[in-house]
Amino acid sequence: MLSTLSSNAILSKARAMYGRCLTKENFKDLLACQSVGEVAAYLKSHTAYNKTLAGINENDIHRGQLESKLKQKLFEDYASLCRYEISVGEHFSQYLIMRSEIEQILHSILLLEAGKPEEYIFAMPMYLNRHTHINLSALSQIKSYSDLLDALSHTPYYKLLEKFKPVTGVPINYTGIENALYTYLFKNVFDVIDKYTRGETAKQLREIFNSYVDLVNYVRIIRLKDSYQASPDFIRSSLLPFGNISKRLLTEMIEADNEAKVTAAMSKTLIGKRSLKIDHTYIDEFPNIVKYMTSRHDIHFSTHPSVVMFSYTFIMQVELTDIITIVEGIRYKMSPDEIAKLLIIFNFGERSD
Repeated sequence: MLSTLSSNAILSKARAMYGRCLTKENFKDLLACQSVGEVAAYLKSHTAYNKTLAGINENDIHRGQLESKLKQKLFEDYASLCRYEISVGEHFSQYLIMRSEIEQILHSILLLEAGKPEEYIFAMPMYLNRHTHINLSALSQIKSYSDLLDALSHTPYYKLLEKFKPVTGVPINYTGIENALYTYLFKNVFDVIDKYTRGETAKQLREIFNSYVDLVNYVRIIRLKDSYQASPDFIRSSLLPFGNISKRLLTEMIEADNEAKVTAAMSKTLIGKRSLKIDHTYIDEFPNIVKYMTSRHDIHFSTHPSVVMFSYTFIMQVELTDIITIVEGIRYKMSPDEIAKLLIIFNFGERSD
């Protein structure tokens, strides 16, 4: 009885929280903003971000600070849901923490490569300090890859990154690092699914993550071929070692000599048959488009609390990405129409007020 009440409470709460997500109309208003301050002011005054943004000075907010504040709401929302889901909520909450830690590490590496590691401090998510064992302040002070390793020496990420320590004069292997970190993330997710869930819940969760990995690998194959003319061996080593695509079809995609043949092979897979018919402008956003549309369906119709929790989390991650895209578009003086083409919810969302 208690379990049933808990499940019903999670389903109701998650769907109610989804009802407060941004609408197409909200994004239309955001596209009319002309500065980071205007975006912050609109979110503060007209959306569910009002509590998170209370007290900020929208006239003096850095885009990194705004991004950090917005991500804080996602953390708070998920923590709220986890309190209801006593069976696996705590374990799945580690996914969000680990994902955030990986984002911080990769962001600091990109800034290090750009010669601007000190800029990390502008986007440092202070709210994450309460949940992570990473010394975020140390990330803002790194001057070299060795400094990065020192900052992560007490975390499981140290061993993953140590083998990528660059030789003098050789660029950092960002693709290899990214793949190693996300492999670690998804391995932990699948371990939690296998250990703490059963039956249809476990089946749906595995499908959610395996389908996403398949799409990420599909895009990665195309990008490595088109942008880097990478060899089949390098491509294979750069893929996430999960997913439902058979080895035969994956090999066919890896060895294909153009994008059309990669897509033809992908169209033979279950996820390809379901998703390739979705019209999209930019291949890089394709996994998130499909993830968003799947999550939007599941949050309405799934009866499994863990599935609905993750669906809400995925939808919020897409929402945050779209807001950040608008902010970056404003920064680079893109037109509203150009920015709009990059948005997922504006183009694929179901709700318009």
